[in-house]
Amino acid sequence: MDLPDLNVFLTVAREKSFSRAAEKLFRTQPAVSLAIRRLEDWLGQPLFARGARQTKLTDAGELLMEYAERMLNLREEIKKGIDDLTGRRRGELSLGVNESSIHALLPALARYRQLYPGVRIAIRRTYSREIPHEILNYRLDLGVVSFVPQEEKLKAVEIRRDELTFVVYPRHRLARRETVDITELGEETFVAHIVDTPYRWRVIQLFQKHRVPLLMHVEMPTIESIKRFVQMEMGVAIVPRMCVEWEVEQGTLAEVKIRQLHMPRHLYLIYREGARVSHAAQALLRLLRTGDPGKEERAGKSAGEG
Repeated sequence: MDLPDLNVFLTVAREKSFSRAAEKLFRTQPAVSLAIRRLEDWLGQPLFARGARQTKLTDAGELLMEYAERMLNLREEIKKGIDDLTGRRRGELSLGVNESSIHALLPALARYRQLYPGVRIAIRRTYSREIPHEILNYRLDLGVVSFVPQEEKLKAVEIRRDELTFVVYPRHRLARRETVDITELGEETFVAHIVDTPYRWRVIQLFQKHRVPLLMHVEMPTIESIKRFVQMEMGVAIVPRMCVEWEVEQGTLAEVKIRQLHMPRHLYLIYREGARVSHAAQALLRLLRTGDPGKEERAGKSAGEG
């Protein structure tokens, strides 16, 4: 099995067309068909359903696609590993985050860029539930999630603790209050996040428990749009605190504690356990855990010298 043939197979599978794959790969269609035939001969199974209007994978093709992506991603991992041998100030670091967790990383990433300007950082926005799978398939080096993954081959390290908080615009009737009871919020218009998450359901259940209406008449696709809409005095919101720290500090949003709202969030940096972690990834891990990318490394050397 040749890696170039696997690349041809993946291109056909993604484009759902032999002709479009040939154009994208700058090869002739017979050459693309020959590469697919070599793979099918090696596997002893057809990879695409013959006669279908649209090029469709067989069960064997679906299975091969997952392994092919992993193998080609491993090829890129080898390249990064070779670059890493020359020093951690070069190479690339891919990091998977959801929309809210990036707020926790920005200060550390700014510091990291100062220390390692030669490392290209690729931040990929991904649903939290998909990040473990992306790391295991070598599409990501690291990921940040708010849960400990169940996959045995992943390791999780807590890097921050956060909580959900209630925010209003500065001229809101509750803006000068330190705390509020949930029963006072039954007539408020909440600007909600349209993404379905466990925390969204926990908030809904909290209001149901106290028999308070939760009027989510507005749903937004991003936390940034939620914050902006609240600042426009179009409603109130419950969001991760780390996402509004700057606005609260600047006075463009006001934070009010809901007495019954106690929802801590733990953020974890996850990576492949047992796999070689690049120097670039190790440095970011140390920076997130200690604020000093060289602290644990120096401590280990000192212990060895003693």
